[in-house]
Amino acid sequence: MELAYYSDYAVRLVNTEEPARGKDSLTSVEAVRDLFEVNASAARRATDADVTRFRGVRGRLRAVFEAADTGDETLAVDLLNSLLLEFPVSPQISGHDFRDDDGSPLWHMHLADHPSNATAGYAAIAAMGLAFHLTEYGVDRLGLCEAAPCRNAYLDTSTNRSRRYCSDRCATRANVAAYRARKRLEADRSGNTGLAAENAQRATASGER
Repeated sequence: MELAYYSDYAVRLVNTEEPARGKDSLTSVEAVRDLFEVNASAARRATDADVTRFRGVRGRLRAVFEAADTGDETLAVDLLNSLLLEFPVSPQISGHDFRDDDGSPLWHMHLADHPSNATAGYAAIAAMGLAFHLTEYGVDRLGLCEAAPCRNAYLDTSTNRSRRYCSDRCATRANVAAYRARKRLEADRSGNTGLAAENAQRATASGER
């Protein structure tokens, strides 16, 4: 498993809440377990107490994205470093996949957590994955969706650093809203121009009399 994969853990957790919409899907131990996806053994460690703990980590991870989104690189790094210190991991070489030709293992780096609870384990790999993404691609690759009121977190992997939205759906919605705003502005300008011309004509006619 590539280390960059772990950065998705952070995005998944942050996006369980939409503050501007007042939505929060992280309300049960089942929701916590769903965040682990294929990591069934780690998910089974989750208990009801992890719901509150996960929410706490979620707020700290969102703060990292918020700092990055506003261009405060130092704050983003400081916040992430505090998570890394609190939730450490051990890098290990793993080889559970095999080559087809000779059957030898496909070695890769794996993050082994040593958690006291499910939250600690998840937080450790989420923070480390986000740290790898930040140092590999830059702080400006951590973003928050510009399609209000969404503000979901995303990781920009575009070649030209052009991503602004968390999904195609939000991008389409924002483009439609911008198009409608331009049309309204054009209509207002057209109306004002027509009104000005009409007033000018009236002034001219009054002067001739």
